[in-house]
Amino acid sequence: MIKVQAAAAAVVGLALAGKNLDRVLDQVATRGEALTPGERAAVHSISFDTLRHYGLLTAQLDTLLTGPVSDAGVRHLMLIALAQLQYSKASDHAIVDHAVSACEPMGFHRAKPLVNAVLRNFLRAPEKFKRERFTLDTAIYDFPKWWIERLKREQPLQWQAVLLSAREHPPMWLRVNARQSDATAYLAELAAAGISASASGSHAIMLDKPMSVNDLPGFREGRVSVQDLGAQLAVPLLGATAGMRVLDACAAPGGKTGHFLELADVNLTAIDSDKFRLFRVHDNLKRQKLNAHVKHANATEPDTWWDGKPFERILLDVPCSGSGVVRRHPDIKWGRRETDLGSFARQQLHLLESLWKCLAVGGRLLYVTCSVFRAENQDVIQPFLKAHLGARQLSLGETGKVHPPTIPAALIQALQDGQLLPDEQHDGFYFALLEKHA
Repeated sequence: MIKVQAAAAAVVGLALAGKNLDRVLDQVATRGEALTPGERAAVHSISFDTLRHYGLLTAQLDTLLTGPVSDAGVRHLMLIALAQLQYSKASDHAIVDHAVSACEPMGFHRAKPLVNAVLRNFLRAPEKFKRERFTLDTAIYDFPKWWIERLKREQPLQWQAVLLSAREHPPMWLRVNARQSDATAYLAELAAAGISASASGSHAIMLDKPMSVNDLPGFREGRVSVQDLGAQLAVPLLGATAGMRVLDACAAPGGKTGHFLELADVNLTAIDSDKFRLFRVHDNLKRQKLNAHVKHANATEPDTWWDGKPFERILLDVPCSGSGVVRRHPDIKWGRRETDLGSFARQQLHLLESLWKCLAVGGRLLYVTCSVFRAENQDVIQPFLKAHLGARQLSLGETGKVHPPTIPAALIQALQDGQLLPDEQHDGFYFALLEKHA
């Protein structure tokens, strides 16, 4: 556990400093003394628990301390140990003893008495540190103050439910390849393998318990892919049919790229400005035995990659704050600043303006974010509509008839002006379907 705690403390520290959590986990797992698969899983779990409940853990630690801690590494070690004491199955005795011992290899020998005292004081009276004992919203909801206040203004009826959903572990959804099977048939395969699951619509399946993709029947053969239920809405909403020219902009890692080709024989171009993430697109298409024109290109510079022939359908899944997927990426809520929303919005509008000229008259463009904030969603679409008289925003309810089996009716009903708020079933997304007129 000493190696695990030291690694988890390092991961949390780097994530809080603004590094991407997934990349940091990969780096820590491969550097220095190698971690076993079980140890890597433990580091992952502890890091996620710490960042998921960072608001409460910070309030608890500040209450336990009698003064400031000069070294951030010591603070991170105590935070991950507090997370273990409350959210892991390891024994309290082992957690405390190993955290004290971890000070040595981490270079904090003098901090041993402090770490020992803080953790043992917590164990002496854990009821004093229950969430309901704190009054700060950051401790109650595990979100920064600005995030809570903004959500209160924008979602006065649902802000608490949105915040609380981020505290839960996300469900694992699968998308059955429509070219090869459907939900009913694949559920039978899962049942035969002893895997419990349920279906939503004709091709979406939620596992009762998350598991490794390598243990899923037919995953390696491309018969099923992992994709959140909300994300599975995007491609059907565009209603692309066989023979259409389709652009998947900002395509990496390729989940929606594959979804297009599973539903129809379209002439698909997939682009992304990150050449390394494009390898994921190639890998996913190869696994699914599907083909697309994949290009390393900047969507804001069509003149460098576009052949001038208009696309009948464009999927624009823009870079955003990720505020709708924080339960999968808990580092996001502590790394984002409110000023970031304006930066994202400018980038999003630039992408939309750049690709609009690539859309055929009569064609449709679907603007997608995984954000719950208006600044990145309708506040981007409204000025665009005012500046382009030929652009019309369509009702999402009308488009549910395009591929009715693939879009559960409950999801269409849950959309509020394009906003799908995160809940226990799915992540948060925003969809704006625009049609181009002369």
